[in-house]
Amino acid sequence: MGGPEAAAEAGWSFVDLHCHTSASFDSLASPRSVVAAAERCGLTHLAITDHDTIDGALEAQAIAPAGLTVIVGEEIRTAHGDLVGAFLSRAVPPGLSALETIASIREQAGLVGIPHPFDRLRGSLGRGGRVGGGGLVGLASQVDWIEAWNARLILGDGNARAASLAREAGVPGVAVSDSHTTLEVGVASTALSLADGDPGTAAGLLAALRGGLRLTTGRASIYVRALTPLAKVIQRARGRGRMRVHE
Repeated sequence: MGGPEAAAEAGWSFVDLHCHTSASFDSLASPRSVVAAAERCGLTHLAITDHDTIDGALEAQAIAPAGLTVIVGEEIRTAHGDLVGAFLSRAVPPGLSALETIASIREQAGLVGIPHPFDRLRGSLGRGGRVGGGGLVGLASQVDWIEAWNARLILGDGNARAASLAREAGVPGVAVSDSHTTLEVGVASTALSLADGDPGTAAGLLAALRGGLRLTTGRASIYVRALTPLAKVIQRARGRGRMRVHE
């Protein structure tokens, strides 16, 4: 595949389902700059999934240019690990159980994804015994996609294990940038056939994910990732640190 623009010309949409802006506690990338980066790299659909808020996604959606659909999403810190919601009309509060979080997303007719399930350095669902009854595979079978490739996962076999989990649970495996800077937007993404569905709607994205898909598996450099600790310090100084929850 020749990249996002070639994919779009051949009847494919080019989708990044995990991206952060300065509405997150660990990013300094403004919604405007993220939208501009997505347009430059040829994305057709971008889910803004800031931590525990949809404010950045709503701002990005309001200024998105023609040809780029911004999906309002959220990366939600549950009591058992992180989940992603998409096509949200209101933020889902952090600290609920994984099942309660899924139910809250479904109440909004939203879709659910599992981000970086085996990343040892982040709040992942697959960190040994966190999920509880039903196990990780049982929970995974209730979602709409699993991140089989997360560009920010550099060390270990977490992506390979995530791809195996997707196959075992019978859930589509996608590739995402998990971008926290404009340099990362679209470095990994998922091409979906427009013949299967329009990813700009929840029903269309679900249909497209169940059809043919192709993964672009780029990787964020360790140097770019090094900007995240600095972003956290700056955001904390601005009074925008991560919301504390009781787990």
